[in-house]
Amino acid sequence: MKSGVPKGENCLVDMDSKAGDLFSAEPADAAGAGGVMGKLWLPKGLSAGVAKEWFDRRRASIRPWAGFVDHRKFTKPRNFGELCQRVVRNLDTYNSNYTFIFLGLILYCIISSPMLLIALAVFFGAFYIIHLKSQESKLVVFGKEVTGPHQLGLAGAVSFPVFWLAGAGAAVFWILGATMFVIGSHAAFRELEGGSEMEELFMEPV
Repeated sequence: MKSGVPKGENCLVDMDSKAGDLFSAEPADAAGAGGVMGKLWLPKGLSAGVAKEWFDRRRASIRPWAGFVDHRKFTKPRNFGELCQRVVRNLDTYNSNYTFIFLGLILYCIISSPMLLIALAVFFGAFYIIHLKSQESKLVVFGKEVTGPHQLGLAGAVSFPVFWLAGAGAAVFWILGATMFVIGSHAAFRELEGGSEMEELFMEPV
């Protein structure tokens, strides 16, 4: 009577395929992230794969930097209406360029402040330790289990004194102020794509 159970080499092949199925059941983002970050819990929608896809889309839609900073394309708006139209249109045209300028300002602020680097290291270190503890056993604080989203909050609470000493609040205001000044100035004084004809078209009364 045939038992239906594979024998010999066929059995080994089937077991390998089963093992492959088990490992392939893991999220693709976690496997692709690799290292420590691949094992860390991430909020839904914030996986490494999603972040990389967003970054690639932004990079692909960047307008040429040579035209972005071409001084010949910067003129003074003739009136307030033209200024508003330039800001709206340029924010839409150069949104990817502006995004990388914003990220660059954040990176500059972090690199230029050693204390802020230490605060970020404390935050990510605390989050990693809390995550590992929660994997070993249920982590309970004040009688409540610390779930994934609460781990970030707990790590933030632990590292808050270091952020306060590092002047994180002042850094945030500096980043926002510098971003508004740089991007606002460019959007207001950069001529619209298509030159004066495009501006005159938008200036015509409806």
